[in-house]
Amino acid sequence: MRAARARSGPAPRSAAAHGRMGSRALGAADESGARPAAPGARRSRGPLLPAPPMASPLEDPVLIRPFRGHTAAVTGVAFNRNAAGLVTCSVDRFLIFWKLKRQCRAYRFAGHAEAVTSVEFSPDGQVLASSSHDHTVRLWIPCIHGESSVLKGHTASVRSVSFSHDGYSVVSASNDKSIKIWSVCYQRLLFTLFQHTGWVRCAKFSPDGRIIVSCGEDKYINIWDTRNKNCVNSFSDDEGFATFVNFNPSGTCIASAGSNNTVKLWDIRTNKLLQNFKVHRAGVNSVSFHPSGNNLITASTDGTLKILDLLGERLMYTLHGHKGPVLCVAFSKGGEKFASGGTDAQLLLWKTNFDSLDYEEVLKHNFRRTHTDDPPHLLDIFPRSSHLHGEKRKSIQVNPTFDVTDTQTPDPTVIDIRPSSLISTPMKTNAGKSSDDVSVFKSSGGSEELESPFASLSARRSKRKAETESGSARHSVKQHRGASCSVDRALSHIMGQLDMLTLTISILEQRLTCTEDKLKEFMKDQQKMLLKGKWN
Repeated sequence: MRAARARSGPAPRSAAAHGRMGSRALGAADESGARPAAPGARRSRGPLLPAPPMASPLEDPVLIRPFRGHTAAVTGVAFNRNAAGLVTCSVDRFLIFWKLKRQCRAYRFAGHAEAVTSVEFSPDGQVLASSSHDHTVRLWIPCIHGESSVLKGHTASVRSVSFSHDGYSVVSASNDKSIKIWSVCYQRLLFTLFQHTGWVRCAKFSPDGRIIVSCGEDKYINIWDTRNKNCVNSFSDDEGFATFVNFNPSGTCIASAGSNNTVKLWDIRTNKLLQNFKVHRAGVNSVSFHPSGNNLITASTDGTLKILDLLGERLMYTLHGHKGPVLCVAFSKGGEKFASGGTDAQLLLWKTNFDSLDYEEVLKHNFRRTHTDDPPHLLDIFPRSSHLHGEKRKSIQVNPTFDVTDTQTPDPTVIDIRPSSLISTPMKTNAGKSSDDVSVFKSSGGSEELESPFASLSARRSKRKAETESGSARHSVKQHRGASCSVDRALSHIMGQLDMLTLTISILEQRLTCTEDKLKEFMKDQQKMLLKGKWN
């Protein structure tokens, strides 16, 4: 049974009250912050004895357990499709895949030369994308071989990476002030978007893949049409710049995390600021929408996570647990879990008990505000005035130090996955088994997880061994392997040349942009000089 946790503000609600979320405020509490006694509390002959604070395991978020494996700040986190595992990236230059089901395991992938800034699973869970300060984007096939492909084109640190809804494209944002869209299948650059005048901190595809949202240190949030490759709209925030942006599940709104401690919700159809939450005491680094679209979780440099009720326009929970700034947070695809990472090098896995609601009932009571509209059309976007909301009620404080969390299970042993170039034959273990007995990814029936042994590869090798028993078969296989090696070398050479061309084009684009800026400044100076000469 969980111990009591520190709370401030209103008392927890019942499950029935959660079903009416947004229709009334959270619990009743007097101005002093004292909560009413629990039903059935004993009365003494003297004054009324306050009931001890009761935990509410059916409603409040619960910390499942922490994970430790990185040696530096955790900068990104993402769940796979069935929430059986998640991946994290860190300043320590590694990616770690955490297997959550059955016996917990961890697999560390190496490849980046500098800190990794962002990571994300493809929609089908078969590919990982990561970005780094080493100016590259990497596409990983998360298996025993640790295979990855490098996408080169940026000339500065890459801050974020995100897949399109179909998994065919990846968008990256960089300190070189550009946004690049890459082909996953052909592993090449498709096109580049230029308009930001400062470092681009984040870029995301919309759920339907038609538009891209980006934010930069120039204090603009830009909306891009992926078909015309043009910026079709911009939101300006004079208070500070957005550090992170993301679409809600329906694609009609954008949430932006601000360096000025705010979280803002924008309607991209009307260019209207819908909500402005000022609930953190320091900059907000990441946000994630619950799949229902009714809740938003935020991660901040003030060391807390906060869960916002978008229907009731209020703060629900403040979660403590990280020792230092929280840099990333993400819901699982089904919304039953979320994970967070921070500068304390910890990954915290949480359970979202608060979201066990009858959303059909919520939709009936809040139809106008929660009805999922058709994806926004670009022609519907036009400027309108914005409005702000005032401060909301205080949140329930959830401090895992007062909870009985999983402190018995030790942290999983991290298994280092070597790059594929170092693995040419199955590695033998002490027991005489090959590395095929070590866990790797398997996809079957819409679920992907690390499975042991590597059945598919073992079956292929057994079949190949049977086919090469005769001398003639061995000779043909050798010829085939020789041809394959020649083709591989030729393809590698071509890919290397393409990488150099891509990098050269990127540098030329950057120099052309600088030249245009200098020409504009020169024209302005010349006009000023002509005007002065005219007046003189």
